[in-house]
Amino acid sequence: MDTSASPSQRIRLHDALASYARRWPDEADVAHAFAAFLDEAPTVFERIHLEGHFTASSWLVDRSGTRVLLTHHRKLGRWLQLGGHADGDRDLAAVALREAEEESGLTDLRVEPDIFDLDRHWIPERGDVPGHWHWDVRYVVHAEGSEDYVVSEESHDLAWRPIAEIAADPGSDASMLRMASKWARRTSAAG
Repeated sequence: MDTSASPSQRIRLHDALASYARRWPDEADVAHAFAAFLDEAPTVFERIHLEGHFTASSWLVDRSGTRVLLTHHRKLGRWLQLGGHADGDRDLAAVALREAEEESGLTDLRVEPDIFDLDRHWIPERGDVPGHWHWDVRYVVHAEGSEDYVVSEESHDLAWRPIAEIAADPGSDASMLRMASKWARRTSAAG
């Protein structure tokens, strides 16, 4: 991957983070922290930036918009959204789409360009990789064709889970609850 970010790529991500802060004013501080991290070093999109790096995830919804595809993450042992490392790619929406395709086996997917959620979370030390932060930028991805997924080597399992169940489950991961709530507000406003 090309590790040099063009000024226009950096500006686009800054603009997307500013737009996110306007849409979700309660999370403006989070968006500003992501923008500051973006300016920290040219390596923030690569794993070599050991204290933390950008990742991208997908809130992969079915055609009805009522279910989301989750992975039982092999390394973390929890049910989470699909996603992964940017590995030098500055187009985080494209990273989210690529990760959704690779981890689900689904091919007829469409990613929305606007940021859906932001989450910075700690990844514990594993082997020779020190503990570090994932600066996760999340996008809505729509399944537009077959919803018959294939479990990849990165997952113990995959499952379509009703979004309403995630929202009602107090045991859900805090970021999963936040995304389910955002999705519910969005769909109720559209309906």
